[in-house]
Amino acid sequence: MTKLQDLIDLAKEPSSEKRRVLLREVTDLFFANPDHRGGELTLFDDVLTQLAGEMEEAVRVELAVRLAPTPSPPFKLVRTLAADEAIAVAQPILEGSPALTDEDLVAVAKKRGQAHLKAISRRPIISEAVSDVIVERGDDETLGVLLHNDGAQLSRQAHEAAVDRAGANPELQEAVVNRRDLPVDLLNDMYFAVEAKLRSKILERNAQVDPEALEAALAAGRKRVAAQDGALPDDYEAAERDVRNMVARKALTPKALASMLRNRESTRFMVALAELAGIDFHTARVILERRELDALAIVCKAADFERSLFLTFAVLVLDRESDPMGRAKQYGDLYTELPKESAQRTLRFWRMRRQSPDLAA
Repeated sequence: MTKLQDLIDLAKEPSSEKRRVLLREVTDLFFANPDHRGGELTLFDDVLTQLAGEMEEAVRVELAVRLAPTPSPPFKLVRTLAADEAIAVAQPILEGSPALTDEDLVAVAKKRGQAHLKAISRRPIISEAVSDVIVERGDDETLGVLLHNDGAQLSRQAHEAAVDRAGANPELQEAVVNRRDLPVDLLNDMYFAVEAKLRSKILERNAQVDPEALEAALAAGRKRVAAQDGALPDDYEAAERDVRNMVARKALTPKALASMLRNRESTRFMVALAELAGIDFHTARVILERRELDALAIVCKAADFERSLFLTFAVLVLDRESDPMGRAKQYGDLYTELPKESAQRTLRFWRMRRQSPDLAA
């Protein structure tokens, strides 16, 4: 303790070079016996914090690197370094200090910019409370760092925000789909936004979901679906009346859908497909207007439509493209290889849109 007191007395030294040496000596003294308690630790904390605040960035960086792995450092000093405006100083502490609490991390995350948020996003373990702030304040690049960190825990709300943002930014999509803790209903929300490789991953994961988890995911998903999915076509009400009449007459069959496509009755086809497959109109509309034939294959396979009928749909949907027969055959092979159980599980997620309005009201 006498040595420490001597160093404190030297703190009045005006020379910056000597004060730099003093800071290193006090730090060395701390590390010589890091198991400090009570008033002694408080004294170290006060002296080091005062001296560090007067030092240039390079010295503060050196101090941060030394203190970052310490489980019981001078706590005021560590918090000060974590909030340092210079990311070179803050980064070692934010990324690796086990002494920072969630409250400390949230305070920095709310105050500092993207570089600090990225550093926090690389910590080995990140709580939901901290992740929520990062998702709220971080840009897409920062969000990508967080999503790639398996040690980051994300709340339902944070996952929903990540899915929404990934829908508009392809660079985030793989990171979202690859998260093992992503709720399955949100994973399926990604289906129409991602490329074929990631769609295959979604189908593979659907096949692994047990029935109880599936029901829980569906219940959570119903609360998320928005009430509006865009304006309905002008002829929607007339098409809906026609389809209801066909249902009443038991005339709504898969083959009737093909006739609607041949006659270019797009809205009637979408309403009828939604009725037969048990999905919502918006999903049927996305399938037709974007020519999502792999999604159409899922619907037809789950509804047990014949492969030949699916091929007819494919040719009609692709009629304005070059070589529609060749492309239809490719999708026919996809239809054949697609497991019916996997298609049915995926379709259940799409069907929850149909069930959501009453529950969301």
